[in-house]
Amino acid sequence: MEVSFCNSITLSSNLITFSPLSSSFSFSNSFYFNNSFQKIHSDRPTSSGAFACVCAEYSRDRTSNQKNLHPHSQNVDLPPILPKAKKKPYAIPIKKIHQAARADKALAEKGIEKPLEPPKNGLLVSELIPVAYEVLEAWKVLIKDVSQLLHVIPVHGCSLCPEVHVGPIGHEIQDCSGTGNTHRRSHHAWVKGSINDILLPIESYHLYDPFGRRIKHETRFDYDRIPAIVELCVQAGVELPEYPSRRRTHPIRMIGKKVIDRGGFVEDPKPFSSGDSSSALAELDTFGSHIQKYSPPAASEVAYIAQQTIKAHENVKFGVQRLMRKYPVKACGYCSEIHVGPWGHNAKLCGAFKHQWRDGKHGWQDATLAEVFPPNYVWHVQDPKGPPLRSALKRFYGKAPAVIELCMQAGAKVPEWYKPMMRLDIVVPDTEEKSLVA
Repeated sequence: MEVSFCNSITLSSNLITFSPLSSSFSFSNSFYFNNSFQKIHSDRPTSSGAFACVCAEYSRDRTSNQKNLHPHSQNVDLPPILPKAKKKPYAIPIKKIHQAARADKALAEKGIEKPLEPPKNGLLVSELIPVAYEVLEAWKVLIKDVSQLLHVIPVHGCSLCPEVHVGPIGHEIQDCSGTGNTHRRSHHAWVKGSINDILLPIESYHLYDPFGRRIKHETRFDYDRIPAIVELCVQAGVELPEYPSRRRTHPIRMIGKKVIDRGGFVEDPKPFSSGDSSSALAELDTFGSHIQKYSPPAASEVAYIAQQTIKAHENVKFGVQRLMRKYPVKACGYCSEIHVGPWGHNAKLCGAFKHQWRDGKHGWQDATLAEVFPPNYVWHVQDPKGPPLRSALKRFYGKAPAVIELCMQAGAKVPEWYKPMMRLDIVVPDTEEKSLVA
């Protein structure tokens, strides 16, 4: 961690003094920051109770000037990059998973039905239907506005690794992990980027009945692949004629893991032909020639579009987070595959770590927000017209989600909860001065 010991103490103190997340769908600044703060530190080990108390006492004994520091003035590190040769950590503690499994088994042995509430019983949650429509509309606005901003702000992507850079020229940080990086001394091979470099395409199978027949490897082509956010909104109550969903009026019944009453199986409709570019679904998918579809914005409208893009991004982010609290979303513990529904599919498409041992099957577990709506962190450029970022000054640079960095360079005001990770309060020294900085 690049910050000092005092800064880490403040972060721990803030962590224990912030109020818990609100269950209501509020867009206040405190709601945003609490969610962002917990998201940033979700993959880190929490400090012990004794250390937290010491941090609290130490924070109370600080000088009056330090007590008045703005809560967003600290610099924080991003979540660590997980190794590919290891399974991802569980979103829910494994002890709670085992406890729930033992409770279900105890009820099943007694022949007692498993108590289910919407949406786990197949019924919709009525109060989340407006949220699903808001998320879908914000998703449309986000795709449209990002496509327009790409006419103004250049984006570069490495042709050999997933690195993305927002700025006039690609950075010179030597961290490429692609093929032949040793011969290139880890320099990136920059090419022109697209909207898929800003909004990473995360797709899932569309299911007419999430509680119906599971997708098999042989039947995987009988189902459409659509953005996971769109599929989540459809299952949460959004009606799309091209992608219908079964709406139950009677709940399903389960004993343990066995479904004893699902209202019978129904025939799934044929997959929708997505080749029609004039379809309304074209604005729900990041694939396609969106830059050519949307004309460049006027110079006077760029800042407004950038601010509107940030608002749409936050609406999608926290709307999806609220939907995922109720509607189950599964993620593979080894690769980036996502499945929206109570059970993962059986398509043998996983090619990640030790897939031979699993016969290509995915290791399903509960998904996190970053897996469904990945932030895609990029290096923050304080001066787009200045010299490119260098490896020697790497520790002085901050990072931000690609959408936020794109909008900031377009003239938008950055939300307060993103400033700690962007390290805006750090003055980047010259290369000759870096050895003099503590």
